[in-house]
Amino acid sequence: MFIMRETIVVPRKRIVLTTFGSFGDVHPFMAIALELQSRGHSPVIAASGLYRAKIEAAGLEFSSLRPDLAPPQDQDQELMDKVMEPKSGARFLLSELILPHVRDSYADLIQIVKGADLLVTHPLTLAGPLIARKIGVRWASVILSPASFLSAYHPPVPPFWPWLRHLSLLGPSAINLVIRTIKKMTRPAVGPVDQLRRDLGLPDGGHPLFEGQHSPDLVLALFSHLFSTPQPDWPPQTKVTGFAFYDGRHEAPMPSELSAFIAEGPKPIVFTLGSSAVWVARDFFHQSIAAIRQVNQRAVLLIGDERNLPNEPLPPNVITANYAPYESMLERASVMVHHGGVGTTSQGLRAGVPTLIVPFAFDQADNAAHAARLGTSRTLHRSRYKADRVSRELEVLLKDYRYQQKATIVGEHLRREQGALEACNLIEDFLGINKLRESEELLYASSN
Repeated sequence: MFIMRETIVVPRKRIVLTTFGSFGDVHPFMAIALELQSRGHSPVIAASGLYRAKIEAAGLEFSSLRPDLAPPQDQDQELMDKVMEPKSGARFLLSELILPHVRDSYADLIQIVKGADLLVTHPLTLAGPLIARKIGVRWASVILSPASFLSAYHPPVPPFWPWLRHLSLLGPSAINLVIRTIKKMTRPAVGPVDQLRRDLGLPDGGHPLFEGQHSPDLVLALFSHLFSTPQPDWPPQTKVTGFAFYDGRHEAPMPSELSAFIAEGPKPIVFTLGSSAVWVARDFFHQSIAAIRQVNQRAVLLIGDERNLPNEPLPPNVITANYAPYESMLERASVMVHHGGVGTTSQGLRAGVPTLIVPFAFDQADNAAHAARLGTSRTLHRSRYKADRVSRELEVLLKDYRYQQKATIVGEHLRREQGALEACNLIEDFLGINKLRESEELLYASSN
């Protein structure tokens, strides 16, 4: 008897992915959603309304989730400065922009999740874990950078007090004591989440910013094994997928003037502050231009917004652009200088170019440390970003062949990784879909 391959139909799943933050937080979720869509599923991205046009232009379903923030270019500059302040920025972001809206986020998201087969959460979508526990929807959580695990075996490098990177010398037991102290001290700050949890009649699931953010069934670590290896105190349900790259094919193409500039001479140095630090650039681009004059190299300044356009006349070997797709831009670069956001860091690593990382806030110093350990990058503290020092750092990266050699090896490895594909494989395993496919293959094989 001949049995058609269509005997078993793999069900179409509605999967809600919720995220919060900059492009570095949104792009990996878009990459996963596009891969899920290509497999016949119905992904929905729930995020701030400021990303609606971007996400819908990629052909993805979007649902607005409060807090519905204004675009960074429309924000008060003082607010942006406070968010990106190294010591207090994370606390300000939580206390002023996230926690006051957690009930609104819950109300929005619980409507979006109705009828969903899976909820996928970002570390800062604090209502997500409560909804998963309240209504029993299947839940997977995401980690975008190693710092979010706060491991005692590999403690993160903070964006201030660089000497704290030597904390690892104390050993895991002593560091665990520090971590427990941090959790105890910060628990009152997330009071709005705990109060909502109590109002919902839910038991304590742990600190919302630490163990409470992790799904008990599946944690997707969206970075490469090269970037960070699993530690003994990571949740045992963690799966490292590789970076989930969004290729930007739905975005605006590279400006024609920029393409012409790149094509007409040696590979340029690319300076960028991503989509977050760019709003607090201050003298970054001014010092960059002065450094370029000293090293006599061609350069591209991705300034993000006209307000960052340098006042001084540009040398003929320098061009500015508000935006350029990293994937096509960086493959034609000699060196990259950036702020260390995990999205920008991963793009630089994949492109196979040496990098100079100038951390501003959040996980950026830790990402810089991981890149430095790979031998592809050097790190310069923000306060030391002055033309003379920058030019010396650039000379090292341009002339010491070991940085390019390491960068080439890492780039080749990351271009072979398929983080979004692997994440979707794990999601389908979690939902039992791959077992259905295997059953179909076995049934078809046995019938022939």
